[in-house]
Amino acid sequence: MEWDLTPRPSSESEVVLAQHMDVGDANLAGNVHGGVIMKLFDTAAGLAAHKHCRGRVVTVAMDEMSFLEPVFIGDVVTVRAMVNDVGRTSMEVGARVEAENFETKRKVHSSSAYLVFVALDMSGKPREVPPIVAETEEQQQRQREAKVRREARLQRKAAIDAARRAAGECD
Repeated sequence: MEWDLTPRPSSESEVVLAQHMDVGDANLAGNVHGGVIMKLFDTAAGLAAHKHCRGRVVTVAMDEMSFLEPVFIGDVVTVRAMVNDVGRTSMEVGARVEAENFETKRKVHSSSAYLVFVALDMSGKPREVPPIVAETEEQQQRQREAKVRREARLQRKAAIDAARRAAGECD
């Protein structure tokens, strides 16, 4: 299959998901469980990556996840996700969660995360993805920061591999 590798604007990958949090989402403290929020992150970010490359993707990393404010039962959670930058076969997607209570008018930025996805071909092997075009200053800043995070991930992997080799372990 021939994949369309025409450069695409970051904005074309944007996804917005909204979901009401109910008792089935609660942890032992009675707030929304962090794992529920993580799943929403992965879903929204995966859709953004899929939308950008127009094909199957798989999550390979989630990093720099920050929980800034709690999410409560009854809140409406909105997850916004967009591709920040791409490599040859991978994409970094930034995602942000806001929680809003319609009755109390409380609206907070609850959490943020960066996820990395790899595009897959029909046989499940990594495939090339289209370049991303950062159109606005904000998107350009996200792209610059994504490159820094990618370099840090690659350096961390190289350091771990070197430590394992030094200890005589296999990769």
